[in-house]
Amino acid sequence: TAEGDMDFRGTLGVDRETPVGITAIRLHFDIDCDADEESITKLISLTERYCVIYQTLAGGLSITTEYANSGSTS
Repeated sequence: TAEGDMDFRGTLGVDRETPVGITAIRLHFDIDCDADEESITKLISLTERYCVIYQTLAGGLSITTEYANSGSTS
């Protein structure tokens, strides 16, 4: 399961001091197997290491904004 914390006051523009977006994410894995604790810990570690979404969110990312104005102002 994945859960996140978000205060909609920021998204709705109600409070300028409240951040827009998700401020925390919690992941919970329900594992039902006969593996020992070391194997399960290794599985979680590898999942975190190779999950594209996990790595993108955990590592931060560079965002570039561009625009083109094709309208005439004269």
